[in-house]
Amino acid sequence: MRSMVEGPLRHGFAAPPPHELRSQGGKMSYEAVPDTDLAAVVTYLEMRVPPEHEIPPSSLSLTRVEVPQPEHYRDLFRLIGGPWLWFSRLIMDEAHLASIIQHPKVELYSVLDGNGREVGMIELDLREPHECELAFIGLIPELTGRGHGAWLLAEALRLAWREGVDRVHVHTCSLDHPAALSAYRRAGFTPYRRAIERFPDPRLLGVLPRDCAPQVPLLGTLT
Repeated sequence: MRSMVEGPLRHGFAAPPPHELRSQGGKMSYEAVPDTDLAAVVTYLEMRVPPEHEIPPSSLSLTRVEVPQPEHYRDLFRLIGGPWLWFSRLIMDEAHLASIIQHPKVELYSVLDGNGREVGMIELDLREPHECELAFIGLIPELTGRGHGAWLLAEALRLAWREGVDRVHVHTCSLDHPAALSAYRRAGFTPYRRAIERFPDPRLLGVLPRDCAPQVPLLGTLT
């Protein structure tokens, strides 16, 4: 879920009309995205060997949510992911959501600050044999740039790598935090695939507030 760059200038030169781009052997192309939709480049990354990095210090702490409840999960998901337009779990019905987050091979961890306030999350998905996916990981925007992100990712990897796991994987997209992709690579992940994702703007669906993620222009209107 996220957004492709569009516009008259790219790489410092004026982009020719789409028909001219196609006539040049398909090396570049611009595909129109409706105002009601968003699009993003998704990068898939994997790790086959546990990292040797030490876990950096942080004033934050982790606690396992043993039996996640859909209402609490949605609040946490919205708090952490809303600024980046996460919405996939917000449109699931309660039974479907519960079947995922309460699965015995799915683990949810809440990140707490010194006052016991929830400020982040880690969700691990171990349903595929010998694999662990970092399904969701993040902190509230106020904590970015303070070193907490490196701590959180290191803790996530410590939890992910366990007996029987041979591969840890994650994906991020161009609507996520700008530092996400480089942080994953520094942690030891290797990119192996890309895709284009297109989806309705969740702000227009009423799933997220219209003033959410102001860094992504809201072009469409509610129908």
